[in-house]
Amino acid sequence: MAEGTIEREILIEAPVEVVWRVLTEPEHLQGWFSDTAALDLRPGGAGRVTFDNRPEGELVDVQVQVESVEPPHRFAFRWDHQAGAEADPTNSLHVEFTLLSEGEGTRLKLVEAGFEQSGRESKIESHRQGWATLLPKLLDYAPAQSGEPTR
Repeated sequence: MAEGTIEREILIEAPVEVVWRVLTEPEHLQGWFSDTAALDLRPGGAGRVTFDNRPEGELVDVQVQVESVEPPHRFAFRWDHQAGAEADPTNSLHVEFTLLSEGEGTRLKLVEAGFEQSGRESKIESHRQGWATLLPKLLDYAPAQSGEPTR
């Protein structure tokens, strides 16, 4: 793993199509990732997620810009750029999810990068802790969605 990059890999007990929906549909993002979510799921599409860090902190509203949408195997976005700004490597972080079928489950690989290039080195530890909290939630949430009808 490159310094300044977060990499995680987990095996989720749900089919890849279910995990794809859980990663890309706002109503599912709100089930494991953020308190609110809005997402235009196409390259260049905008979105935002909100994390309620109260009572310790404040409501955190984070801008998202979709980079890649390759259903059901790859989803990438940039985030943490200023509202109204076009996200790029100098002003945002890059998150990529890769999904591979493994038996009846899904191997998810997460890579978050760009901390140094965007001047966000100070955020890497909080993001590591964030993924350490969120990925176990995903492990619980995704299998419970397997009974949903596929769209």
